[in-house]
Amino acid sequence: MMAFSRVSLSRVSLFWQNSLTSHIPLSLSNLTFSPQLDRSRFSPSASLSTQDSPPSVDSIPSPKPSSRWKPTCLYHTQGKCTMMDDPTHLERFNHSCSEELKISAAVAAKFKETSSQQLDFFLVLDLEGKVEILEFPVLMLDAKTMDVVDVFHRFVRPSAMSEQRISEYIEGKYGKIGVDRVWHDTAIPFGEVIQGFEGWMARHQLWENKQGGRLRRAAFVTCGNWDLKTKVPQQCKVSRMSLPPYFMEWINLKDIYLNFYKRRATGMITMMKELEIPLVGSHHLGIDDTKNITRVLQHMLIDGAVLQITAKRKPNSPENVEFLFENRIK
Repeated sequence: MMAFSRVSLSRVSLFWQNSLTSHIPLSLSNLTFSPQLDRSRFSPSASLSTQDSPPSVDSIPSPKPSSRWKPTCLYHTQGKCTMMDDPTHLERFNHSCSEELKISAAVAAKFKETSSQQLDFFLVLDLEGKVEILEFPVLMLDAKTMDVVDVFHRFVRPSAMSEQRISEYIEGKYGKIGVDRVWHDTAIPFGEVIQGFEGWMARHQLWENKQGGRLRRAAFVTCGNWDLKTKVPQQCKVSRMSLPPYFMEWINLKDIYLNFYKRRATGMITMMKELEIPLVGSHHLGIDDTKNITRVLQHMLIDGAVLQITAKRKPNSPENVEFLFENRIK
């Protein structure tokens, strides 16, 4: 069983400087909208993210009077926002994950002095789509500073479904949170997503397109093994492409959580509740879940967790996965 060191910097649950207000008139738990919210007032170049419950006074610092939580512009995350010169749009929607997930300067400085992470970057990933992948979000976090470096986010158009089935699938998945329109406007085939993702990784010098190319001092972080163990290989088969070599290993945050805190967490929501981190955005919108998993990751890093690879595919038989922790979530 792997051993974990603790270098506790603080017991404060969250350290983000730019956070939520407590009066967002939306409920995620039952996906209903407040009567006073007119959805037609929202720009079509963004999606509506929701909050489950307001943060507690103890867990999150009070925002400045001029600051408030904003839903993310999902056109912007995909490089397709055409309203960056519109002050009303910029006021209404968030265009910066780095500010949203920024920790305080004092905590960041102390963490940088004491951190012993072996990797330089964590690539937090949370796929959406049970039949085929519908959303592919990756958040690049600096392992030494906990700063958000960049985000890659694409909606993915299924390749083995009829248009009618796709419309039904998207309406059921994203219609209830108001994201169906932006999905239809921006979704591209999985092969194109991977091509764009590889270009994004190359620009950040995380990966080179060479035979056997693996990630450079970076690792994917997922909340469970499903994303990379099961879904990506399935989608590659459907899309008639080989499994890329950089998907050969990953960090399952559930296993790190279990070994570090000595208690089991079945998923992201459980971790957030136990660590007193408020849920931000829409659960099962991939980009929002990715940011919430990043919040859990930041909290664990501040508490002193050192992340290690938890699962590897066997080189000669990539369909077989070796789990490296004896004590793990099964």
